[in-house]
Amino acid sequence: MHISNEDISVLVFGNNEFSSTLIELKDELNFSIENFTKERFNNQSIIFYFQEGKKNNSDFELIKVSNNIKILFYQNELKDNKINFDLKILLPSKISFIRSNIFNLMVKKKFLLNSAIQIKNYILDKNEKKLFNGEIFITLTEKEIFILDLLLEKKASVSKEELLSSVWNYAKGVDTHTVETHIYRLRKKINDKFNDKNFIKNNEHGYSLWKKEIK
Repeated sequence: MHISNEDISVLVFGNNEFSSTLIELKDELNFSIENFTKERFNNQSIIFYFQEGKKNNSDFELIKVSNNIKILFYQNELKDNKINFDLKILLPSKISFIRSNIFNLMVKKKFLLNSAIQIKNYILDKNEKKLFNGEIFITLTEKEIFILDLLLEKKASVSKEELLSSVWNYAKGVDTHTVETHIYRLRKKINDKFNDKNFIKNNEHGYSLWKKEIK
């Protein structure tokens, strides 16, 4: 499933030192990061909550009852903050660890919102990680689902470079056969089970799917 940095908006709820540090690191995290305010708050925001933040106000109550992704940052002893957090991170922690966990949470959330999609005569169930044709199905890896999801989003062909960037978070210019290997394995899996050699098309511009609208 494709998650871009533009999809991620972080609001920080905590003391001034914690907020300032994260905002200073936003270029490394590569997300939009701002201090929490009611005006900025929406149901797509990710909440970074610092354990030592102020609790006795209406903002805390708003966060507590929301369905947003909530991440707790804490030092030393973990205290009961009376909030159900999706993730708890002990500080100090590596930037790469924070970034990867946020992407994983966003993917999980997107899975729940978009469970089953029709592709030609197939149903892609992303929660079960299966591709169905009638009662017959194959099981897909997480990367295979990410690939199909990105191909579904695009009307035009998706280049190797875009797949590397979106699915594997590779930097531009990296020379690897990762995409070709995964596409080959996915095509073989589909053809072996469904006898369909044309599920994924490719041309000089990249890869694409034949799509069928659900009526």
